[in-house]
Amino acid sequence: MVMYGNRRHRIRLSDFCLILVCASFVFWGFGCASHTPTSQPPPPGKPGHPKPYKVLGKWYQPLPHSEGFRQRGLASWYGRDFHGKKTSNGEIYNMYAMTAAHKTLPLGTYVRVHNLQNNRSAVVRINDRGPFVRGRIIDLSYTAAKKVGIVGPGTARVEVVALGKRTTTASNSASTYTAGDYYSGNFTFQVGAFLSRENAEKQRRQLAQRYKNAHIAVYDRGDKIFYRVRVGRFSTLQEAVEQEKILIQDGFADAILVAE
Repeated sequence: MVMYGNRRHRIRLSDFCLILVCASFVFWGFGCASHTPTSQPPPPGKPGHPKPYKVLGKWYQPLPHSEGFRQRGLASWYGRDFHGKKTSNGEIYNMYAMTAAHKTLPLGTYVRVHNLQNNRSAVVRINDRGPFVRGRIIDLSYTAAKKVGIVGPGTARVEVVALGKRTTTASNSASTYTAGDYYSGNFTFQVGAFLSRENAEKQRRQLAQRYKNAHIAVYDRGDKIFYRVRVGRFSTLQEAVEQEKILIQDGFADAILVAE
């Protein structure tokens, strides 16, 4: 499969860690104002706020919420080379799911992507960071890209409108959206992921001796089943940040903060 968007530069990250990301331009609204990455580190944010990250000398500040977000620019897509690899929120990338990567929107945000060239649209969930190529604003999964008609050309000019976090009715007949943010929700830390249920249970029992809510989240990728070991339950990001310090002191520096 031909890969578009120079995906050799894709970088996986947690929303709450500093890493390197390429420079690009983010346009707000319809040309009203713009936000350009800066070479200077941003001032310290409030405790618990999303941390900025840096790539190739440029800093980016993740957005605190998705309310009112609207953006126009080039969309690209990524597929088989990243299928089965970890995304920024700890999930395993599935090129056949309706997901996308964005540099600053809160992970878990649903957005509507409208192809301005052929008038086709799709709703996708942001679960990754990118694209890391100048001028591109969103990276779609293969299936999402196919739905809006950019698999062939590789890129297209689109409008991205944030819908928020999705709530589905009991009958799954309708969905509602609320503006997503970083500060409230059901947060937990993923400490390990195993193909063996037995190994996952062993780590869970060990962690349960020190941490509350040690549990296993099962993820079926289709070809494999992963057993994700997680600890803690927090209703605010600030509470999770305090727990993160303890996990780092205990030797779990690679623990990933996720929203369940």
